[in-house]
Amino acid sequence: MGLTNKVPEKDVENTFNSIADNYDKLNSIMSLGTHNKWRKKATDMIDNHPRRILDLCCGTADWTILLGNKFPEAKISGVDFSQEMLRIGQSKVAKSKLENVELLAGDAMNLNFPDQTFDVVTIGFGLRNVPDANKVLKEIYRILKPGGEIICLEAFKVETPVIRLGWKVYFDKIMPMMGKVFASKKDEYQYLDDSVNKFVSISKLVEMYHNAGFIDVRVENLMLKSAAVHFGKRA
Repeated sequence: MGLTNKVPEKDVENTFNSIADNYDKLNSIMSLGTHNKWRKKATDMIDNHPRRILDLCCGTADWTILLGNKFPEAKISGVDFSQEMLRIGQSKVAKSKLENVELLAGDAMNLNFPDQTFDVVTIGFGLRNVPDANKVLKEIYRILKPGGEIICLEAFKVETPVIRLGWKVYFDKIMPMMGKVFASKKDEYQYLDDSVNKFVSISKLVEMYHNAGFIDVRVENLMLKSAAVHFGKRA
């Protein structure tokens, strides 16, 4: 089906290793302070009383920790390919004192878990950064139990013309400048902008869910469709 992110995987890994120390601060700025609310909204869509949850592309573990608090009886595994993001995530998990959370290094396209392991897989702002999102969706389908749920929170290119103009100025000009001012990483934050603009549309991701085998697919649009939650189930 072709690559959904044509930036070499090693370059993407290096980008996230480079910005890890400032990622949380700048993520709040870039999302206008809404990303935590979005995660909570996405988490509320889980309705199958999970015992095992995988937070894929977990980054600095914000969603992993949220899941650990929300589902204290479940085992939560966070997986990411960036060692620096995981390093920060580990310190946050330690401070949370959650005993049901573990963080692991791993490749989203080749997950080291047996078939039908998890009740829920979440992936927040990570699907656009992998080389082949279709392969990741198939891996998620493989490791989900029958009836298991996938919940993907992702940013998207705004399509409405007037709104798109405002977002273009924000992402093309202001966001990379903030990356330079706050983190001296203008090029790295330019990549984050490009990854949103070059990723698939909200409707295309629905199609990709269906192609991977998921059913009961539904979408919750966020902030004028600049982000969305895609929900689906394994049959």
